[in-house]
Amino acid sequence: MQGYKISTTQDDFDFEVIYQVISQSYWASGIPREILAKAIANSLCFGVYEDTGQQVGFARLITDKATFAYLADVFIVQSHQGLGLSKWLIEHIVAHPELQGLRRMVLATRDAHGLYAQYGFKAIENPEIFMQIWQPDVYRV
Repeated sequence: MQGYKISTTQDDFDFEVIYQVISQSYWASGIPREILAKAIANSLCFGVYEDTGQQVGFARLITDKATFAYLADVFIVQSHQGLGLSKWLIEHIVAHPELQGLRRMVLATRDAHGLYAQYGFKAIENPEIFMQIWQPDVYRV
């Protein structure tokens, strides 16, 4: 995409931009800085940048790079939404060489089903086989 680049190099990430968005998101509101930093350090992450180097997007994959991946923390900052960057980011993720041949890639979204469906994501078949430990208020003090 002209004027932008995607990088998986963690040294390129602007943690302040990432933290600002994710800590105010519906899915991780109030996440402590040290928890998010640890999550990023232990994940395959993708940053979206303007050619100037300013970070404008992010996505995090929790994966073994062989069989399974969970896509999380996907965002494009509001001032850059509507330009096709989220589509470009998801396209880049599903085509990434280290993620080919996975048996399953999953995600959870409240409002972006249409975006992810364009790249092969579908509602979970047999959701009754999935279980979870869910603590939605874990970051609230």
